[in-house]
Amino acid sequence: MSLQLSANRARLPHWAPYLVGGVAAAAAGFPTLVAGWSLAGWVVAALALFVTLLAVWSLLVESRRAAVDRLVTCFVWVATLAATAPLLWLLWVVVDHGIRSINVEFLTYSMYNVVGTEQGGLYHALIGTLLITSAAALVSVPVGVLCAVYLVEYGGGGRLARIVSFLVDVMTGIPSIVAGLFALAVLALLFGPAFRAGIGGSVALSLLMLPTVVRSAEEMFRLVPDDLREASYALGVPKWLTILRVVLPTALGGLVSGVVLAISRVVGETAPLLVVAGSVDGVNTDLFSGRMTTIPVYIYEQYSESTPIGYQNAWGGALVLLTVVVVLNLAARIIGRLLAPAGRR
Repeated sequence: MSLQLSANRARLPHWAPYLVGGVAAAAAGFPTLVAGWSLAGWVVAALALFVTLLAVWSLLVESRRAAVDRLVTCFVWVATLAATAPLLWLLWVVVDHGIRSINVEFLTYSMYNVVGTEQGGLYHALIGTLLITSAAALVSVPVGVLCAVYLVEYGGGGRLARIVSFLVDVMTGIPSIVAGLFALAVLALLFGPAFRAGIGGSVALSLLMLPTVVRSAEEMFRLVPDDLREASYALGVPKWLTILRVVLPTALGGLVSGVVLAISRVVGETAPLLVVAGSVDGVNTDLFSGRMTTIPVYIYEQYSESTPIGYQNAWGGALVLLTVVVVLNLAARIIGRLLAPAGRR
């Protein structure tokens, strides 16, 4: 009998949230106009009225449990909007300001011999970003993957494995400027205090990439079923060959995704590159000789000029950098899906 009464209990119509939303928006508009609130104030007032009115209506028509459920659901949606709104606003501002600078000249010319109101471009910074980041990946990816192999396959929770894991966690929180100063100290010991080159930026970025690569690879290796390893051992395959032929191919999709995400995490670093790699107005393709500019450093320098053309170039560089990061994240998702095992796609 109680089940039948519960099934026949009154429910709010499906259009109730839309009606309450319209009433809340209209009701919040009056104090907004009178008090002169901004758009943000109107949105906050409308959301507060919407949550309150919908919960009270549900309490009167449905039940206390249904009202609490709707109230919590509203809070979840409000939290989601609060989390995504700054990101959407950031994307809109960068695209709106940066699209005005994007043209063929901006993408194919450097700032070499650019004076006055000439625009120039970030071609030299784009080349520097690609070279420095690629060199950093060549260093951090093999070291990070091998470190993860040790932690999962050989460490066995031993003392050394715990120490390595702790150090990786510590490296995750290292400020980027500290990594830049460390790379600068190493280069100063080897080549002198005045040495500045792109390879220094690669060393700094590799330090920042390494913990991300280690943690992502470690998680991927732990997701490989032990049954696959045991089946390989049962066939007489040694452990090193099992890791090479079974574990690595199975975790390849996650490994590639983790590497791409690690690259996208460091591609926007400014402080370490400004300290150790410096900047130059022209194109430099030699990582071991001469200063080298990256896109974040280019943005900083152009904005520091405090001129209209400098601001325009800075916004254009920000849009290019944001596009690079978005493309890398999309590539990580696509590669991870394509290389994932058939049962997990």
